[in-house]
Amino acid sequence: MQNLAHNDYLTLRADAIVLEQDRHGDKVLQLADGSFLKLFRRKRLISTAALYPYALRFADNARALAQRQIPCPQVAEVYRIPSIARDAVRYRPLPGQTLRQHIRAGTVPDGLHEHLGAFVAGLHKAGIYFRSLHLGNIVLTPDGNFGLIDIADLRASRRPLMAHRRQRNLQHLFRNEQDRDWIDANRARFDMAYKHALEQAR
Repeated sequence: MQNLAHNDYLTLRADAIVLEQDRHGDKVLQLADGSFLKLFRRKRLISTAALYPYALRFADNARALAQRQIPCPQVAEVYRIPSIARDAVRYRPLPGQTLRQHIRAGTVPDGLHEHLGAFVAGLHKAGIYFRSLHLGNIVLTPDGNFGLIDIADLRASRRPLMAHRRQRNLQHLFRNEQDRDWIDANRARFDMAYKHALEQAR
């Protein structure tokens, strides 16, 4: 993690486009070179984020996903920015659109329920437990593959997830009402693809 002086931060964010912000300030910036800068605020004085910052988790998780050949953002640098009390990760975004974007635009390709079921099963077989698993964090890339974004809240283990962990993670996928309604429209196809992919190569 690199310490970034305030003047260097201002230079880095010159001409940036603010993509996300909240009452505490900027959250995601698109920099002049097209890369993204995601800023993390430590919400509590005493927390695990003090020992293992979310920006560093993001970078470690990107590496773990890449090792498993799961598409995700490509991290360029991790920063600590003392002048604004933020940590940050600079990355190249994953090309494509999220499943939520496709659903809202009416551009859902055929077989997406089956594809999604098989993809989630593949994550679980690869030991990936993603607490922020929802259709807004799953990207359909231009080459027709699925990938993950917003990956700070993810754990990667060396072994496939146990049944109770798989079930718990699936509950995250169904927490959003609109996501759940879309999946439920063809839930049998999703479930069948998930089960079939999970049982392959056992």
